[in-house]
Amino acid sequence: MTISIKVKYNIILSIFLFLFLQLSFAQTVTVLDEETNEPIPGVALYNLKKNKSLVTDINGKAPLDIFKTNETIFFQNFLYEKYQLKKSKLAKHNYIVYLKLKVEGLNQIVISASKFEQSKRDIPQTIVSFDAKQIALSNPQTSADLLENSGNIYVQKSQLGGGSPMIRGFSTNRLLLSVDGVRMNNAIFRGGNLQNVISIDPFAIKNTEVTLGAGSVVYGSDAIGGVMSFYTKKPQLSYKDEIYLSGNALVRYALANKEKTGHFDVNLGYKKWAFLTSVSYTDFDDLRMGSNGPVDYIRPEYVVRESGEDVIVKNPNPLVQTPTGYDQINLMQKVRYEPSDNLNFDLGLHYSTTSDYSRYDRLIRYRDDNLRSAEWNYGPQKWFMGNLQLTKLSSNSNLYDKIKATLAYQNFKESREDRDFQSVIRAVRAESVDAISFNVDLEKGFNTNTSLFYGIEYLHNTVSSEGHDENIDTNDNTLTVTRYPDGSTWQSIAAYASLKHKPNSKFVFQSGLRFNQVIAKADFTANNVFLNLPFDNAEVNTGALTGTAGITWSPSDMMQWKLNASTAFRAPNIDDIGKVFDSEPGSVVVPNKDLKAEYAYSGELGLKLNFNNKVILDLATYYTFLDNALIRRDYELNGETEMMYDGELSNIQAIQNASKAWIYGFETGLEINFSEHLKLRSQYNIIGGTEDNNGVEEPVRHVAPSFGRTHFIWENHKLLLDAFVVYNNELSFNQMAPSEASKDYIYALDSNGNPYAPSWHTLNLRTQYKWNDNLSVTASLENITDQRYRPYSSGISAAGRNLILALTYTL
Repeated sequence: MTISIKVKYNIILSIFLFLFLQLSFAQTVTVLDEETNEPIPGVALYNLKKNKSLVTDINGKAPLDIFKTNETIFFQNFLYEKYQLKKSKLAKHNYIVYLKLKVEGLNQIVISASKFEQSKRDIPQTIVSFDAKQIALSNPQTSADLLENSGNIYVQKSQLGGGSPMIRGFSTNRLLLSVDGVRMNNAIFRGGNLQNVISIDPFAIKNTEVTLGAGSVVYGSDAIGGVMSFYTKKPQLSYKDEIYLSGNALVRYALANKEKTGHFDVNLGYKKWAFLTSVSYTDFDDLRMGSNGPVDYIRPEYVVRESGEDVIVKNPNPLVQTPTGYDQINLMQKVRYEPSDNLNFDLGLHYSTTSDYSRYDRLIRYRDDNLRSAEWNYGPQKWFMGNLQLTKLSSNSNLYDKIKATLAYQNFKESREDRDFQSVIRAVRAESVDAISFNVDLEKGFNTNTSLFYGIEYLHNTVSSEGHDENIDTNDNTLTVTRYPDGSTWQSIAAYASLKHKPNSKFVFQSGLRFNQVIAKADFTANNVFLNLPFDNAEVNTGALTGTAGITWSPSDMMQWKLNASTAFRAPNIDDIGKVFDSEPGSVVVPNKDLKAEYAYSGELGLKLNFNNKVILDLATYYTFLDNALIRRDYELNGETEMMYDGELSNIQAIQNASKAWIYGFETGLEINFSEHLKLRSQYNIIGGTEDNNGVEEPVRHVAPSFGRTHFIWENHKLLLDAFVVYNNELSFNQMAPSEASKDYIYALDSNGNPYAPSWHTLNLRTQYKWNDNLSVTASLENITDQRYRPYSSGISAAGRNLILALTYTL
């Protein structure tokens, strides 16, 4: 009997100890971000009386031993909404808590200013940012549309497959694109409108940061007017003992261009390894414009080829812009390896390609009474990037607290095919760029008040270019002048440093310097068979020292001042020194080897007023002086001002350091939180600028009309409604740059018969409904009043009334 009692006692004791150990082991909570599934360090956990508290570690974990079973635990972090749950109920959630970002906290952390995380409040420049949740609501068809939805960026389109951003009066190769910290600008980024941003898949983006104003200290050449930094989604590790599996699938349809889109992404996470696959496919039909607006924009006729002849046919629906349709596929594969808490490796593979797509603005030109071109197509725009990044945290190094090394390879392919009406000769030109880049970025904190960010960078581009004339009847090919000198190279070597000093919570000072050496080489021997240039080689070897200094001062919780001054530069690239192309009807651009870098000197003053998070007013004004500006001007070649090009006598032009420009503007943002559910968001931008043309001041080409947008947003539980208006002021004939005024075929005509850009506005409504945790529906009715309008400098009219429906399933 005694033995039996002892056995029972030991069994009961063993069971009790087992349950106790299991319970103790399980009582470690992991706090994760609801959107990204990443751990959140620094979350405070406390009870109702606040006599018990602790903080999550770098992995978002915290032990729960100090709390009683029936106690309510509060989870709080200044960036996230407060969350509470009884300890006894945590087991049902597998001891994982998800926190939701506050509306005010969404954009508080930025990376683009130094390539490391910083508080947005500390940055003296204006940075606009938006995350995957905002992108999903806006439902952009391309990343160009994504940028336009910010309210701070103007987007020009020459065709449906396009989107050339304008920021503070600058565009194209005076703006810098980066993807996951890798520079996308290459040696043939041109001064004409660029479409490279559409290669970035909006479904793969985690967040986007746009620096308004110069960013040369961190990003080097080209970052004069702004930096658009895209950060794609990261593979998520498992923070439990089991495999972490998640994913998204989306289908979307848009009425105006009969868009059909499909997307899916899948994340597979282990303890140390994680994999993310993303695939998107989009098919666009010809775009229908609105029915109410200038008659100048309609498409009454177009060219088809029948029985071996070019024929002009009547458009059955003049509101349909024929031909503009195309399709596109985007692929992304990410791999993450984290062998320890302070070391990780990230590999990213990106591929994007379009079908052939028409350059619509060239297809609507007339010569006499006939359409000038029978065909004008861009070949597939292809982009590949392989990006390997190492990030290491160190607690004992004298050189750094964080180090990030990035090695990347990119390949760009693009081509152009055009043929005049009733001509059998098709001009074909194809380009390819191989770009290698290597960056090492470091951060070192000397104390709690002072941090140093510094790094080195090397870039190397090689340009391949081909050109031939193709007889479409005989299929015979004849070699002709290439767009760029084949085999050209462009290199950049740089070192940079930025210092941040925060003596107290109210004042931050940041300054930085960068030295950059750029070397470009081009051989014109092959092209001189056709051009007869007075030189066979061109070389640019130029150095640039740029700097920035700024302060952020917050005298109270209500008020914050920002003041920033900076210099920036753009070194000539292969497009500047070696391009041959028809810049406009009757003109041809030829190479110029005598080019120097252009410099920009900028100042910015910002004021933010926050009235208890109920009313927030954000104001900024800026001024930029561009010296030694690289611009297209008339040119003499071998004493001649005209030459034959593609069978046409053309005026000779070249890129030259022939101008100066003064650009200024004012931006205002307003946010009113009427209640927890109802909010107003508004943004308005005023831009002006002139440039010097042989002593005569003229309007700057990429200074957009004043523009803005206002949103009324209502959100409650599962339903979100967004009613908004987008508006754009007129740009009269006298306000247009001469290079724009000469393109009368893309503009409306005023009462005097002169081209101008009329004002316009659209009324729009979006709604998003979360059926459950997995299924959501997004619907938009854009341009409700069916306005016919064409954004400034665009060669294609915007969509008319457009219904967009998207269904998303989240695993």
